[in-house]
Amino acid sequence: MEQTSFTPDLLKEGGDEFSDITLRPLDLSDIDDFMVWATDAKVTRFCSWEPYSNKEDALNYIKKSVLPHPWFKAVCLNNRPIGAVSVTKNSGNDICRGELGYVLASQYWGKGIATKAVKLVAKTIFTEWPHLERLEALVDVQNAGSQRVLEKAGFEREGVLRKYLILKGKSRDMVMFSLLSTDPQI
Repeated sequence: MEQTSFTPDLLKEGGDEFSDITLRPLDLSDIDDFMVWATDAKVTRFCSWEPYSNKEDALNYIKKSVLPHPWFKAVCLNNRPIGAVSVTKNSGNDICRGELGYVLASQYWGKGIATKAVKLVAKTIFTEWPHLERLEALVDVQNAGSQRVLEKAGFEREGVLRKYLILKGKSRDMVMFSLLSTDPQI
């Protein structure tokens, strides 16, 4: 596959400018695109991981964590990865729940792309995983952009979980969002 220069101006003018937003498996050949967002401190600010500083570590992450993951997809614009989205399933008594996570290159923030990607997940995950009844997402209280993404995608804000987890050395308040398999799809 030939790589071409890729910038936000490739977004379509008029109509449904994000009709070319798709989800597909992330592959090792996507490493250069992956590095765009995975090395950006703005992107990883609210993530559990630090920015990658070299391709070797990023390739190892893709090999060991992404490829074996049961539901990890690249968020693509014109089939070029600009972010990622995953659903992690629970087990045992919690098998009915899955946790949504997503990340997007900062140059694409505020354009509705993350919302479109989350809607694509919501449209398919309950069919692909029929045991799943609830898709949930935990968002840092300071991450207003991600909260808007989930609200626009039809998730319900359930409340704030105070001092819920340690993120980058500090205890953080998290907002719980959920979408049920029986909720209307937006």
